[in-house]
Amino acid sequence: MVLPAEEGRLTTSPAPARVLVATAVPAERDAVARAFPGRVVAAGVGPARAAASTATALTTAALEGAPYDLVVSAGIGGGFAPGAPVGSLVIADEITVADLGAETPEGFLPVTELGFGSVTHHPPPALVRAVAAATGALTGTVLTVSTVTGTAARADELRARHPRALAEAMEGFGVAEAAAAHGTPVLELRAVSNPVGPRDRAAWRIGDALAALTAGFGKLAPVLESWNPHDHDR
Repeated sequence: MVLPAEEGRLTTSPAPARVLVATAVPAERDAVARAFPGRVVAAGVGPARAAASTATALTTAALEGAPYDLVVSAGIGGGFAPGAPVGSLVIADEITVADLGAETPEGFLPVTELGFGSVTHHPPPALVRAVAAATGALTGTVLTVSTVTGTAARADELRARHPRALAEAMEGFGVAEAAAAHGTPVLELRAVSNPVGPRDRAAWRIGDALAALTAGFGKLAPVLESWNPHDHDR
């Protein structure tokens, strides 16, 4: 769109940000696609598959001369009670891998304490705030795990190590690693389908969580369309 500019010049408004949304499975992809007009891919389950699929999509877009401005890891996940009840949305201000490191007699050590690697990615703060305001999502840490928590003891351990954690899932850190390799900002949005803790399939509310995901992306789409990837507070 062409806009009148000061002093008799013409300027153009910035083009909408190009956004790639990566989910784990087709059911999540379809839930997002019902409300979001951008590209949505089912990248696979787990951090490794999600990273590989996301990296492939980002590389292909870059080679075609149309790189993405933002990557969103999205789907359903477990919520840490009482902070993130079933049916709520969580937007990550920290995407942290919870089990990348070493077990020692003194306890778990993340790779950063072993002297290499990284365990956390930070989404653009201004965008996180805008998404939270538009969707009503809770803001906190979303953990990436390779093994879903299934006991109270494991939930307590994760909560003790990550007191700001609101949700856990299996793909966010992998998606974030791929985005970081391309210099692309990342978000993670999760709809809570079950409490983190003892595994009780009868208590899961997957349908409700998918519906919340669709509703969340319906409110999220205008935020992403108006977001300027060149904002100072990325």
